Amino acid sequence: MNEAFYELPKEKQKAIYNASMEVFGEYEYKRASTDLIASKAGVSKGLLFYYFHNKKTLYLHTFEYVSKIVEDAITDTHLSKITDFFELIAYATEKKVKMLIENPYIMRFSIRCFYSQKEDVSNEIQTEISNGKGQKYDTYFKNLELHKFKEEIDPEQIYHMLVWITDGYLHSRQMEGKPIEIEAIKKEFTQWTAMFKNIAYKEEFQ
Repeated sequence: MNEAFYELPKEKQKAIYNASMEVFGEYEYKRASTDLIASKAGVSKGLLFYYFHNKKTLYLHTFEYVSKIVEDAITDTHLSKITDFFELIAYATEKKVKMLIENPYIMRFSIRCFYSQKEDVSNEIQTEISNGKGQKYDTYFKNLELHKFKEEIDPEQIYHMLVWITDGYLHSRQMEGKPIEIEAIKKEFTQWTAMFKNIAYKEEFQ
């Protein structure tokens, strides 16, 4: 990537990333048009490739950009003070929902990334997603009150199961052509976490 990109005004950088998220979120990687991305961003295709060199580099940098937005949206000083697993999940979900409302292209792009298969970017994206899950757990849940969990329960497995359920729900909605509504997701997630709390916590902490 050309470092000259970071010399652009922040609004122009955001416009390029938003256009990239929109188009890559709408189409599979191989069908996504860099001409369309450039048009939506208000730049020439030549200038787009001057900054990112090729389509794959643009995609991977867009993924990094999205990952940072999500990380910044969730991580704050209050997060590190929460010691209850399910309270932390609820707080992080609330923050993430707010971020998704403010950044409408992120969700579709993220779903495309998560289910990317047999494409030029698939191996790199899946490696980043796999590494990121472990890092997120270590960062977000380092101050957990582990004594609340039943002895046979692994908190990290509960976390991953909630992630998988959410991703599967989003993917099924997308595949069926149904709208992805933030408030509906929030309601469903609240029900899932309540169910898992009954399964995972000792009776006195439910």
